[in-house]
Amino acid sequence: MDLIEDLQWRGAINQQTDAEGLREELKQHPVSIYVGTDPTGDSLHVGHLIPFMMLKRFQEAGNHPVMLIGGGTGSIGDPSGRNSERVLQSMDQVKENQEKLTNQLVKLFGTQDFQVVNNYDWLSKISILDFLRDYGKLFSVNTMLNKEVVASRLETGISFTEFTYQILQSVDFLHLFRHNDVQVQMGGADQWGNITAGVDLIHRIEGPETKVFGLTIPLMLKADGTKFGKSAGGAVWLDPKKTTPYEFYQFWLNQDDRDVVKYLKYFTFLSHERIDELADAVQEAPEKREAQRTLAQEVTKFVHGEDAVVTAEKISHALFSGDLRALTADEIAQGFKDVPSVDVPSGQTGIVEFLVDLTHIEPSRRQAREDVQNGAIYVNGERQQSLDFVVDTDAAFGGHYVIIRKGKKKYTLVKVQA
Repeated sequence: MDLIEDLQWRGAINQQTDAEGLREELKQHPVSIYVGTDPTGDSLHVGHLIPFMMLKRFQEAGNHPVMLIGGGTGSIGDPSGRNSERVLQSMDQVKENQEKLTNQLVKLFGTQDFQVVNNYDWLSKISILDFLRDYGKLFSVNTMLNKEVVASRLETGISFTEFTYQILQSVDFLHLFRHNDVQVQMGGADQWGNITAGVDLIHRIEGPETKVFGLTIPLMLKADGTKFGKSAGGAVWLDPKKTTPYEFYQFWLNQDDRDVVKYLKYFTFLSHERIDELADAVQEAPEKREAQRTLAQEVTKFVHGEDAVVTAEKISHALFSGDLRALTADEIAQGFKDVPSVDVPSGQTGIVEFLVDLTHIEPSRRQAREDVQNGAIYVNGERQQSLDFVVDTDAAFGGHYVIIRKGKKKYTLVKVQA
């Protein structure tokens, strides 16, 4: 099975400009293929992984991935997928975002046979007159208006700035073809109009027989029809400071049975045979969630490394069992990031005073005494039923945290202030 057949089996190809031409080109020699992303934020998120995983597959098959970070296009805004104009960022912010995204991409793709380029380097050198004479003249406004990326915005309105985005992206493809030997552009389904515009521009300038290709990846929707990539807390980021590796792992672990096989095909490098085995497991023993656990392990390992998988599973086991004693302070911070928290001074305090006066977990001393004696209060994973128990903030987790559990699931993260 060749690369294109593998991508088709995985359901990863939506549209192609010349399917047979690309297949033949791949048989003859490795190709350079690029994906672009604009630095509109300071971190990539799991939605970006959709084209990145496909780019990684091309890399694994011996081809040359090129990642374009749009320092130029990102300063004006891509109209696709939006109903309004993007708020323009300062060039300093664009540059800062670009540096952070570059670091994340190098972590995913390595430094061997992988290029990161910035289209600001060439777009910023084109004067307005050169832009209009050399490129604007080659684009028909009628054709541009018919592109879905523009047509979808005509009712609400689109500025000339965002209207020209597809010309700039076409110039990117031309530049990379000339200077980086790039023959293929890949992107999401919403980029089809921009990609075909780039292929057309190269054919106009370099000749109609020039071997360049475009392909898109299907829009990723969950089984319930909603867009993939969001959690209850918002976007799932690749930056571990914005979404911890534990939260990242949990995102994949909690996927619906109806979606998990599709995600195994998209986001892992497991063999067809192994994915088929996991698909059978979903049908035969869904309660074991073997497919979801494997998905979480594979994607977390790809993005954050093997150690992050070990940590995430350690935290998961501790929270499930209620035994928190083996966790480190960093693991506590990851596992309890989204639970209610309160700050307290370091020291030793009787349990009733700790629950009422310092943390306000209990509304009154009477209620605190009752809950302690009834076995409803756990301190750092251990049930405490003695009213004489003293909470020592230095006793666990490096003196940084105390974990109070009330009842079965109501946790409070107590942060100890030095």
